[in-house]
Amino acid sequence: MAFACTVAAAFSALLAALSALGHISLKLVGAYMLLSAITFAMYGFDKAAAERGQWRTSEATLLFVGLIGGWPGALVAQRLFRHKTRKQPFQAIFWCGVVVNCGVVGWLIYAGEVGRLWAV
Repeated sequence: MAFACTVAAAFSALLAALSALGHISLKLVGAYMLLSAITFAMYGFDKAAAERGQWRTSEATLLFVGLIGGWPGALVAQRLFRHKTRKQPFQAIFWCGVVVNCGVVGWLIYAGEVGRLWAV
């Protein structure tokens, strides 16, 4: 659990620092925080549904919301709820999504494009 919180907090701090330095918009930071909170809740609801034998959120949906920016919340939720942590194929795809998300955002920052995307 400490690892998940440390990674999520470090990423959030990095986003905040990049925003303070003017490299990214505060809107992007807010989008990550909102997506992380939504993703965290989705994992919590899915875990509760699994325990009650109710309708579940598909793994594809959980992976998608992580890929588009909710991965910090997903990471914390996985550890806190002990949900999807033992499924190695899911974890492999999840971590690939984290790398892709960070790589795309890093490339957009490096290329100077992230400002135009969030200028609206």
